[in-house]
Amino acid sequence: MVVVLLALLMGLAGCAGNPSVSSTESTVPTATDTQEEPLITELTWQEAKAHTQAMELEIAALIPNNTIVSIDQKETGMLLSCNSTHHKWKGSTTITVVEGTNIKPIVKDIEAHYRAKGTKVSADRNVDEDYRIQIDLGAGENYIVAEGLAPNEIRIASGSVCFTLPEGIYPGGDF
Repeated sequence: MVVVLLALLMGLAGCAGNPSVSSTESTVPTATDTQEEPLITELTWQEAKAHTQAMELEIAALIPNNTIVSIDQKETGMLLSCNSTHHKWKGSTTITVVEGTNIKPIVKDIEAHYRAKGTKVSADRNVDEDYRIQIDLGAGENYIVAEGLAPNEIRIASGSVCFTLPEGIYPGGDF
């Protein structure tokens, strides 16, 4: 018993002597500790949606203007579960480009832009063997950029950070 008490006191003394350790630090496991999506509980679904749609348009702005025919951002998206109590907003934007535009170099330029900023970006090929990238902005927020359903489209699929959906709001349907 004395040994346990002595060890506890030494541990407390070590914390008091180390300015980088605060007695007010949270002991709640982080997403890294638990391997779960990080949660932003202060964010509303409307704020998550607005931020994610703004990022879709930021990515679309990296496409050369002389190749763009139209930008179609879906007005609504859907909610997907992050876990039993939190959700993320999912949406998309489709950019129609001039027929004959080579999309792969455009996607590679977007990839290079975000890599140069130090953003985590992964690249692979989709089921149609089109080059695609995933931009991971952290906290679960990500964007997939690839050739769309038609040969002259670039699609940006998005996912917001996770947030708490208020009581009484059913997560099905359009958001």
